[in-house]
Amino acid sequence: MASRAELYNLLGQLLSYPREEYPGLVARCRELLRREIPEAAGPFDTFADRVNGMSLEELEELFTRTFDLNPVCCLEVGWHLYGEDYNRGAFMVKMRQLLRSHGVEEMIELPDHLSHLLPLFGRLDEQEAMRLSGSFVLPALKKMEEGLSGKNNPYEEVLRVVLRLVEVPALDSAGSRQDQTEISRKEK
Repeated sequence: MASRAELYNLLGQLLSYPREEYPGLVARCRELLRREIPEAAGPFDTFADRVNGMSLEELEELFTRTFDLNPVCCLEVGWHLYGEDYNRGAFMVKMRQLLRSHGVEEMIELPDHLSHLLPLFGRLDEQEAMRLSGSFVLPALKKMEEGLSGKNNPYEEVLRVVLRLVEVPALDSAGSRQDQTEISRKEK
């Protein structure tokens, strides 16, 4: 299970603005996927092969073009679920509480950013992870993946791997809506 937590952390870092250590993160993630989840290694290999040899500036430009300048693929889960509605604020408060209670340090991004939520998955118990995934993260990830589908963007493969990792038996749609509205009710 420790390697699964490391995998979540690595993927969270790969879905953050690239830094100098990005190639090492890609290599370590590739290694872990091949060992732990071989069926997810193929898509990740495609990503790794495409970004291998890119300069830091090229990686930064690809990341910015993919996620920062394209609202359909932004990495903030709450935005995909609520847009600019008040409920997104309540969702972010809830995510900040979860991050703090599980020792996930927030960086520059908002608390609903995948770079924070993925490391959180490695620290949640199975019930909490199922609820977070089924009610919030999977619906947002599916929207992000649709936004990249067919665009010949290597990050599409990373999102496929993340989807594979956080996929859980789907909650019925009533339970999903109940979880989402429960957050806004608690804040009022």
